[in-house]
Amino acid sequence: MSENLKTIRELSDELGVSKQAVWQKIKRDSSINLRQFTSKKGNTVYINVDGQKAIKSMFLDKMSTENRQREDKVDDNKKEHVDGPGEVDFLRDLVLELQSEKKELHKLLDQQQRLALQDKKLLEEYKTEIKDLKALTTQSSIDKQASVNKQSDVEETNHQDTSKSKKWWRFGK
Repeated sequence: MSENLKTIRELSDELGVSKQAVWQKIKRDSSINLRQFTSKKGNTVYINVDGQKAIKSMFLDKMSTENRQREDKVDDNKKEHVDGPGEVDFLRDLVLELQSEKKELHKLLDQQQRLALQDKKLLEEYKTEIKDLKALTTQSSIDKQASVNKQSDVEETNHQDTSKSKKWWRFGK
């Protein structure tokens, strides 16, 4: 492939714009004849040197007009700021108002952080209480089970004793 040909992607990277922007510029501008400056190999479109120059000039013209418009806006803003002492007073008042609002927001933020900390402490206390209650309930259930086991053991031994005595009594008859 010739070194003079570039793809749409290479040209867009060089100009710092998207590939779609280059395509739209080619399609919209009637001064560029698409077939005259491009060749297609497979799915890739290549642009020759003349087409590259034409596309670059279109983008550079657009960028230079945008820069001029920005400079004009900056000049207009500078002219507006030279109005006089009335505007300075207004801006001072505005700054003071913003500072007071900022102080209020800091107070609210501090309050919110304190409340969040209190909530966290309460949650920790509740968690420990729940753990203690669970431990008590498990301990009480273990104690109940042990007492039930003891009772059943006592009943069993009583039953065995009574059954032995009956059997012994029968032998004696």
